[in-house]
Amino acid sequence: MPFLKWAGGKGQLLKQFEPYYPDRFARYFEPFIGGGAVFFSMAAKQQDLRATISDCNFELINCYQVIQNHVDELCFALREHLNDADHYYRVRAMDVSALNPISRAARLIYLNKTCFNGLYRVNRSGKFNVPFGKYKNPRIVDDTNLRNVSRLLQRTDIRHSNFDESLEQARKGDFVYLDPPYQPLSTTSNFTSYTATSFSSADQERLADTFRKLSNRGCLVMLSNSDTELIEDLYRGFNLHRVMATRAINCKGNSRGRISELLITNY
Repeated sequence: MPFLKWAGGKGQLLKQFEPYYPDRFARYFEPFIGGGAVFFSMAAKQQDLRATISDCNFELINCYQVIQNHVDELCFALREHLNDADHYYRVRAMDVSALNPISRAARLIYLNKTCFNGLYRVNRSGKFNVPFGKYKNPRIVDDTNLRNVSRLLQRTDIRHSNFDESLEQARKGDFVYLDPPYQPLSTTSNFTSYTATSFSSADQERLADTFRKLSNRGCLVMLSNSDTELIEDLYRGFNLHRVMATRAINCKGNSRGRISELLITNY
């Protein structure tokens, strides 16, 4: 169901997450939506799900909004793109501010499907900087899945905002899932470049404070993060569960291993 490959995606962890979901909740909030694996799994099972999803990455949120409202036009725009290195670098170099929302969304999906390792990464200037992937036959246009995604998004409020702003409306009985950029396991494993600004230790502390405020408000809160001493300390007093994920263990995407991650709940 997710239409993008996203660093830290939760598709592989859904089976491990299911026992920790609350049995009942009113509305669903996810302020670090990324590829949306958890959201889509819930929306597929609960057709009347009332959800608010958000992210501080404008390109990502524009893409969700275009799929929600203009999926046919998006599929048409995607058919204009080629699995060709010259075309790829021309598209990568485009000034996105000069594109309309549909072309902008098509550009993001195209780059995601054809770039090296399907990795979304920008430099400090906010420019997408991943090289061409050289895949033989990437599926640039997946009409069926995009239309299914559009259907599930029809009852969804999609916002471009920081996590704290998007959670102002969360109330008692609502379920909030937080999947921030992870606390680095080492100085060489830091990857938070989804936007031109990184997610610092101070941001992790601010998020932990937001977690407590939501808990005091009566929200049901679940958070994913690295299994580190800092994260344990920040969420001391809540329920800490460990799940096992397969992640890249160094800068090479083909060097992977099983690693423990924390799943933290207030219920």
